[in-house]
Amino acid sequence: MKFEQHLALITIPSWSKYYLNYKHLKQVLYANASVSGEEFQVQFEREITKVNQHYCEQEESAQAQLDSLQAQWHADMEAGDKEVWKAKFTQLLQQLEHLADYTQACVTGCRKILKKADKVSGQTVSRTLGPMVASLRFAKPEADEELLREARAAWRKCIAVPALTAPTGPTVQQIVPEIATVTELDLAGFPAGQVSRVWVALAEDALGLPIRVPVIVARGATAGPVVGITAALHGNELNGIPVIHQLIGDVDLSTLHGTLVAVPVVNVPGFHLSQRGYADGADLNRVMPGKADGSSPEVYAYNLIHRITRHFEYHLDLHTASRGRVNSLYVRADLTDPRTARMARLQNPQIIVHNAGPGGSLRGASMQRGIAAICVEIGDPSRFQQYYSKNALLGITNILSQLRMVPDEQCVSKFTPVICSHSFWIYTRSGGILTVHPELATWVRAGEVIASVHSVFGDLVEEYFAPQDGVIVGKNIDPVCRSGNRILHLGIVGDSLPGVLNNGHL
Repeated sequence: MKFEQHLALITIPSWSKYYLNYKHLKQVLYANASVSGEEFQVQFEREITKVNQHYCEQEESAQAQLDSLQAQWHADMEAGDKEVWKAKFTQLLQQLEHLADYTQACVTGCRKILKKADKVSGQTVSRTLGPMVASLRFAKPEADEELLREARAAWRKCIAVPALTAPTGPTVQQIVPEIATVTELDLAGFPAGQVSRVWVALAEDALGLPIRVPVIVARGATAGPVVGITAALHGNELNGIPVIHQLIGDVDLSTLHGTLVAVPVVNVPGFHLSQRGYADGADLNRVMPGKADGSSPEVYAYNLIHRITRHFEYHLDLHTASRGRVNSLYVRADLTDPRTARMARLQNPQIIVHNAGPGGSLRGASMQRGIAAICVEIGDPSRFQQYYSKNALLGITNILSQLRMVPDEQCVSKFTPVICSHSFWIYTRSGGILTVHPELATWVRAGEVIASVHSVFGDLVEEYFAPQDGVIVGKNIDPVCRSGNRILHLGIVGDSLPGVLNNGHL
């Protein structure tokens, strides 16, 4: 489906004139093949200004309505007044959901038309106009999400859930059935056409009790590929958890061909401690495939692979940025392997970075076993981000569709991914207060100022410049900076794909 048709289907009728006029911009673009002749830029700036103005007006209106409705609420309202209040609040929630959909559509339209402009003009128009879009409020995905979250929290606070009747029997009520613990995942032993849940023991703690990981197995009614999805290999990287929950909740087992195996939390000790590393701080994504008689994290890694992931035929390892950093929605994959290159593109990321999956990583360990594996980086640590999770879920569904495991048609990408032949981090030389200037998923030119370090007294100590043209894959947001701290992750668009990369990205 062409983007124009897709946009027509998702447009909110009452807001139709406020959407980015993609069709008009395309006409202007082709009528003025020399895009540098300014007409396209003038029209594009006019369109994004219109979009941003509408977004800001709607956001301001929604915030005012939310404040007003919260002020009106009191517990002893008359029943009729309460129903009117509920109706108004419901309309507000719908408005905010519409606003989130509107911004996604317009941001996607901007990316697509700028990519088309680059192609038609033979110039990098997106490098000039892309940062302009990124600087506008409508293009910042967290803004409307935060307001929607605030509104939902207010709704839950004001509309109390009716109290449950106290049980007359035992004071402890079993809500979830007992879930079995196993030491080996036997996929053939799970019933077809059902979702099964088990704990898989990977090690023992200091009390001799099993350290168990949760595993969800969804076996379709008919045979097919085995796709494994792992999340929270780093214990504070959480965005993959709701992706798995939503995927399992949505799958129609009667039409599923094959098996989904999902591990919502791989690093259980790190998850308990809200930290990236294992219980002893070791990075599990540096010790794969582990050792049967090695250190504690090595034994855990060895059993993870031999008891769970060895059963996979395709593997998606879901991650986020580390603490103090933020990421775009991007994929690391070996683009010289046709299987993983196809998976990466189907995932609908903003950026794809070629990386062959070096030793020590879970992805690399899967690839060494012949399992097609990619790493999907979904936003930021220690939080759930609906915007990124929703797009990651669409990408996973695309992969399942391409494997003919589900009948769904592949979804139109929210992003036009930038394909990077390699990437690297840029580090500080000086300590102080760090400010990183570019926004995520925007372009920088060689020589452009990307960061500055000030002393604690406010004096400029050092500025850092982009060594090459590139796209911002991730960046540091922690202002407290020591020598050797990361600044940003720069993706480079090259003419060839290196066979081996040792750039620290696993």
